[in-house]
Amino acid sequence: MLYMVNKAPLSSDALRTCLAVAAPGEPVLLYEDGVYAAAAGAATAPWVQQALAERPIYALRADLEARGIVRRLDGIQVIDYNGFVSLVEAHNVVPWL
Repeated sequence: MLYMVNKAPLSSDALRTCLAVAAPGEPVLLYEDGVYAAAAGAATAPWVQQALAERPIYALRADLEARGIVRRLDGIQVIDYNGFVSLVEAHNVVPWL
């Protein structure tokens, strides 16, 4: 299962509830405003770091760049649109709203 989160972590509980439900090892993709969770120094960094120990977390490069996020948490895997398509092709998708 690929969990996709597009809501900012400080304005929505989407990422927190997603991580509570997703089984260890299942990937999470941050896109649109969800990429704010990938920022180093964010208030949500401690629990995102903890989640990284259990599963891969990806962030869409175009959305990071559009929001000016340069410093990311260690372990966040940055992907382009081709990587996005590859993830979707390889997994059943759960858009987390």
